[in-house]
Amino acid sequence: MRHTARTATDRLAGDTPLQGRVAVVTGAARGIGEALARRLSDAGMRVALLGREEESLCRAAASLPTRSICVEADVTDQTALDRAAHRVEAELGPASVVVANAGIAVGGPFNRTAADLWKRVIDVNLVGAANTARAFLPQLTETRGYFLQIASTAAFGSAPMMSAYCASKAGAESFARALRGEVEPDGVGVGIAYLHWTGTDMVSSIDEHPVLRALRRNQPWFARRVHTPAQVAEWLTTGIAHRAPHVYAPPWLRWCQPLRPLFPAAVASITRRELRTQSQADLAADVGVMGAGGRADWKAYTSTGPARPRRHE
Repeated sequence: MRHTARTATDRLAGDTPLQGRVAVVTGAARGIGEALARRLSDAGMRVALLGREEESLCRAAASLPTRSICVEADVTDQTALDRAAHRVEAELGPASVVVANAGIAVGGPFNRTAADLWKRVIDVNLVGAANTARAFLPQLTETRGYFLQIASTAAFGSAPMMSAYCASKAGAESFARALRGEVEPDGVGVGIAYLHWTGTDMVSSIDEHPVLRALRRNQPWFARRVHTPAQVAEWLTTGIAHRAPHVYAPPWLRWCQPLRPLFPAAVASITRRELRTQSQADLAADVGVMGAGGRADWKAYTSTGPARPRRHE
């Protein structure tokens, strides 16, 4: 199995300009971000891992086969990201690939979700992506590089009980589309990655959320499959290597694009039936940050504030 993965990596590195270049991945302490950092390192890139969980982040960086640095930074803090960008350029070289992956989610009714918690999701997932682009665009312009915005099928059809997450991912998609038109003349590519069910800690408790459980239950069998972060990282790396304007994980999602006008009505119909079976008390019990990464961000945000960058030797 390892031989097959290495062969694919060697082929990717040989056929693309990834070998020897610098990649930056936000939200890299765990899940998709960590898996993608590893996959890009396997493809020969030097990788800067940015995130909020210093210990996990630096442990992941230390395990990569190519030179790496870990920078603990809050993507909602532009000053911290600017410092991180300077460190990346000084220690690894200018970035050729930047992946805006950092994201958190909150489940629960809008009117039962604390305003600052709801806003935090928007700040991390949307404002954080813009901050990341702002910090690294000078380097990407220099290298004629590639910026990948991690979006979601949540941008296809907004689900009740997930208003902040869906709004942030729809906004991130729109931001990336607008940015693409601005930076294309400078030779910078912008891609949007649409992710479906992925086996991260964010969705590990999916069956505890009635709306998400209902949405998944009513999807075709192939759409209910939960893919591993490693598999998703493989799809993302292929898209990065080809500077793809759109990356689909899994690939069959590309056929959903023409059907997008139908999704809001379908999602509304499914969730309406499910919500009618739930009491207000049951729905309110679901309010909270989803996943260990999101909880770590919320804890850091409410206690210590933005973190300071740190280098992995």
